[in-house]
This record gives sequence, structure tokens and C-alpha cells, in this order.
Amino acid sequence: MKTNDDSLTVQDEDGIATLAALAGQQNKLLAEIHDPSLNGESRGLAAYRANALACARRALEAAYPVMSQLIGEENFAFLARDFWQTHPPVLGDLAQWGEPLAAFAAQAPQLEDLPFLPDVARIEWALHTCAGAADRMQDASSVAGLAEGDPSAVWFTLAPGTCVLSSAYPAVAIALAHKGQGSLDAAFDLLKQGVAQTALVWRQGYAPRLRLLHHHETAFTQALLAGQALANALDVAHASFDFSHWLAANVQSGLVLGVEAKPPPT
Repeated sequence: MKTNDDSLTVQDEDGIATLAALAGQQNKLLAEIHDPSLNGESRGLAAYRANALACARRALEAAYPVMSQLIGEENFAFLARDFWQTHPPVLGDLAQWGEPLAAFAAQAPQLEDLPFLPDVARIEWALHTCAGAADRMQDASSVAGLAEGDPSAVWFTLAPGTCVLSSAYPAVAIALAHKGQGSLDAAFDLLKQGVAQTALVWRQGYAPRLRLLHHHETAFTQALLAGQALANALDVAHASFDFSHWLAANVQSGLVLGVEAKPPPT
């Protein structure tokens, strides 16, 4: 006669085996959805695959609207299909899927004539993730006593999702022009001239923002993002950098949320 503990053990083993079998079936189904060559293509599976691919394409278009405009909706649909098959979603939230698209586009032979496209895609993904970054309120009053403080013991708190992205192309101008914030002709004139640009992405309130990061403020901003104190950031700033002008403009833009007497969490 089996004890209750024995029964529980047997039941547990049966449950684990059932879960393992179910997981195997689910993995097989997912593999067949993403790779049509693995099955006989039933009508139901084909419909499910088409629906999953359409949802994935819409999620990518939401994250990469400029990229979709640059190559056209039809070409973007083909790119999304190939990306979906090689980098299938692993999370339930499709809004979190798509980060490797820039690297994927850089390796796509059909996009070789658009070498700036991966950098535009990186900017778009930064804007996309910036929108979902943790909220934090601005404390502009903390900046008021900055002049009396010791710059070696002062750290800036920057807006959620802030990042700096460098490109060998005028990727900022191209992205902004497709968002209606600049001339597309002017952007492609910069492309012909071989102009490189650095992007600054941050969030103003709840709205993701993008602007060109000028050469005289790049090193300073990167130092702040690296968690450096104000004094260290000023040490690496360009000789023409005007800190007072930068501070006033970026408190107003929402990039600077406040000043603290301890390093911000990285």
C-alpha cells in the first residue's frame, strides 16, 4: 500500500511529465509557425502564422516608423517577415520586441545602398524604449543653489531614457526630417557631404525627444551619463562649451531633472 507521500510523489512526477510534454508541443508549434518548412502547412496553422506575422509587422512599424518610410511599406513588410523568422518574439509584449532590427538591417544585402539605415533604426529604438522608461519628476528648485555648491560633489539627474548615439551619417537630420521637424532635402545634402552626427534622446515629461548633440557638448553630456560629478564633466568639456547656457536650455527642455549631492544610480 502506498503512503500519501508516495502518492504525492507519483502525482508530482506525472504532473512534471505532463508539463514537459506540453512545453515540447508548444515549442514545436512555435517552431512550425516561424518556419513553414517544418510542417505540412495546414490551413489553420497558415492562418495563425499570417495573423502572428501581421501583428509583429505592426509592432515593428510602431517602433520604426521612419525606417518604414525610408524603405517603403512593402519592403518593410518583407524585412519584418525575415526578421520575425530569424528573431522571433520571446516575450508576450510585442512592444518589447525588435531591438536587434538595426543589426539585422546592417547585414541585409538588399539594404546595402542605405548604409545610414541601421543608425536611424538605433535612434528609433532609443525613442521607443525611452517612452516606456520609469517616470521621474523634475525638481528644478534643486538647481537654484548650484552656484554655491562644490562641483566635485554635485551630480545631475537626467531625464528617463536619456542616451547618446553617434553615427557616421546625418542620422539625426534624416530621422527628424521624416518626423516633420526638418527638410528632407537638407538631410540628404548632409548625407552627400559625409556629415557625421550624434543624437541625444531623452524624455520631456512623457514625450520622447530627439535632437542633434553638438560637438562642444558631447563629451560633457557623455560624462554626466556615465555618472561623473559636475567637476569631472566640466574637465572633459570642449573649450567652447558654455555651461550656463547649456544648463538653462536643458532645465527648460526637461533633460535636467535636478541636482543631487550623491551619484545617481546607473
